[in-house]
Amino acid sequence: MKKWVFGLFLILCLGHIQGYAQEPPADPIWRQALGGALLGKPASQAESVAVLLDSGNLRCYSRRGTLLWDYYAGGKLGPFITRSREGTSYISRTNGTLIAVNRSGRELWKKSPGEPLAAPVIVGWDGRIFVPTIKGLSCYTAAGYLLWFKKFDTPLVFGPLADLQGGLILGLDGGKVLHINHLGETRSFDLPGNPALVVPVLSRSREGTSGLFPPEQLVLVAADRTGKLSILGETGESPLPQLPGSPLKAISRNDKIAFVLQNNRVVLLSYNEKNILWTGETQNLSGAASASVDMLYDERGIYVVSRDGAAGFTEDGRRLWIIHIQGAVGLPVFSDDGLLYSGGANWILHAYRLEERILGMKQSVYGPVPEGSYGLGAPGPSSWDGYYFRNDETEITRELDAIEKNIHAGKTGANEPDYVAYLMELASGALSSPGTTQIHVTFRVRALQLLAYMGSRETIPFLVRVFNRDPEPLVQATAAETIGRIGVDPDGVALRAFSMKIYSAAAPRNEQVLTAVAGATASLCRFSGPPLSDAGIKMLVLLANDTMPSAVRNQARKEMDSLR
Repeated sequence: MKKWVFGLFLILCLGHIQGYAQEPPADPIWRQALGGALLGKPASQAESVAVLLDSGNLRCYSRRGTLLWDYYAGGKLGPFITRSREGTSYISRTNGTLIAVNRSGRELWKKSPGEPLAAPVIVGWDGRIFVPTIKGLSCYTAAGYLLWFKKFDTPLVFGPLADLQGGLILGLDGGKVLHINHLGETRSFDLPGNPALVVPVLSRSREGTSGLFPPEQLVLVAADRTGKLSILGETGESPLPQLPGSPLKAISRNDKIAFVLQNNRVVLLSYNEKNILWTGETQNLSGAASASVDMLYDERGIYVVSRDGAAGFTEDGRRLWIIHIQGAVGLPVFSDDGLLYSGGANWILHAYRLEERILGMKQSVYGPVPEGSYGLGAPGPSSWDGYYFRNDETEITRELDAIEKNIHAGKTGANEPDYVAYLMELASGALSSPGTTQIHVTFRVRALQLLAYMGSRETIPFLVRVFNRDPEPLVQATAAETIGRIGVDPDGVALRAFSMKIYSAAAPRNEQVLTAVAGATASLCRFSGPPLSDAGIKMLVLLANDTMPSAVRNQARKEMDSLR
């Protein structure tokens, strides 16, 4: 009897020691029948969650479990889904067709990279997307125009992942690690054998700098399967400590890197200090593969998600919570508003409330503000600046022809900043200082049209400036059309400029300009959906009024019909 009591006491005590407690399965706050088997990991964004089903459907649910919309892709889907800051979902059919679907479930465009996705699409700072397949990487604008393509010598084995500076990192079979920026420029590192993972981290240099905040330097840290860490491309750095186990996943924030290991440990390492700050214990990950574990690290803390459950830690190492999940068929996803979404083998989507804290982010009209800028809104003088014959019409024609050829061939690449700068210089040719040569309207129009094919949302403020200030209605109309073709208006500046042309009594009502405004407004509505489309539809209703010129009315009514 005494032995039985002692044994029970020992079990109860061990239950209170972190790592020994068997967590009971968590209870969801809601369940939603999906009508099909879940493919891959859900995607949470903008207080909603999107899921892919084996029926070929992409479905989006609100944070309360209400079905918002249902899109049918017309074929079998791959398991990867990415949602942009605007709420656009990027998915791929198994035949290699890449599809963009807006936040209201409307198909925006389809492209054929040639192969199905090998990993989720990565979204760049200005809305461009990086599309990985087994044999290559494509870069498209948000509107689906190809900027550049890189072919791989060997198959993709890990990544890509964002590099904290608007580019990405990926690994190829044979131990080659590629660091690729937004223009396709590439650094290559050869490692002995395939690394378990590579993680980017921002380091502050302590030597040779002045000022309160030394400049940040991007560093790539590789880990092998024994837990040994190395710094890619660097030889003068102090060595990093050995991890106490084999790493499965890693994520960084500022100068700190969080690792989750196969022995169920979470490790936080300070890159600058070159030491391990703390270790903690997470859910059971014994035998887990890297693809079945995910991590999130933000201002709230560090989170580890697997098919069996999830755990949250503060940045100083205190465990916030741990839950156990049964029957998950894929990786759950932890949202910015504190919910964990998990799909079960019973075709049910479950939502678990884990955090009351909501991630604080600076917002634009739709979605979080980008982490940085590529500088394409003000790229500086082009290589043609100062060229004596730069305003000669023959020279301008020749240069525009060369730029157009490369754009349509999908070979913009490293020339993009120079092309954008030159086209901006031409397009603003009527806004120059008094006494300088103005660029003929034909070239201003053509420059604006070519800018649309490099569609960075960073150029929207410039295009609005041309729309507002150029004296020629044809140029104003083309600027509006270019904005519509790019498709994004992150701060609503274009719609405000359009509304001034409509509502202001002082603004001249030019038929050509207002017709272009109707088309561009509808394009923005189609791409972005609400809340931007709410204001846009009101403008279209006004443009369809009988007081407007007939061409404007007809265009506005046609666009409204297309939005239904």
